[in-house]
Amino acid sequence: NDYDKVVVKVKNLDDLPAVKTAIENQMNKRDKIVDVVDTRKTMETIFAAFGQITTFVSAIGGISMLVAGVSILNIMMMSVTERIKEIGIMRSIGAQRKEVMSMFIYEALILGVVGSLIGGIMSLLGGYAISSVMLQTTKYLFVPSSLIHIVYGMSFGIVISLIVGIYPAWRAANLN
Repeated sequence: NDYDKVVVKVKNLDDLPAVKTAIENQMNKRDKIVDVVDTRKTMETIFAAFGQITTFVSAIGGISMLVAGVSILNIMMMSVTERIKEIGIMRSIGAQRKEVMSMFIYEALILGVVGSLIGGIMSLLGGYAISSVMLQTTKYLFVPSSLIHIVYGMSFGIVISLIVGIYPAWRAANLN
């Protein structure tokens, strides 16, 4: 009568169904009904929910990356269009196609690095806020296994900016 919860640990997980049945049979002889809960089922449900949340957030991140890539492509194409005279002057005084192309690729790289740094900082701040509100602690945020995902995202952003910067750079290099 003094306890409202008892935790039973089994040494061998194969014995779990038998132990659960034995506890239910022994404890439910009285008027009171005792619920026996296997925490593995609860953990499986929690992990499934987190898996769905992770998939949803990854999809949002993928769409955001696609939008960012199209935006960088648009900015670079506008930059090429606005600088046609500048490119023509550079080419007329002896600039190689490779030099013009590298100039625009460096521009795309700078856009990618700056955007990724801003995104990384915002990820840290957002993660800090969410951890503070939901978990009441931020100790899980600053572990290498959590921080590495921010580095992966930043690297992916830089690579995407370089990939979408290739076509505008090629187009600028091939202008007369």
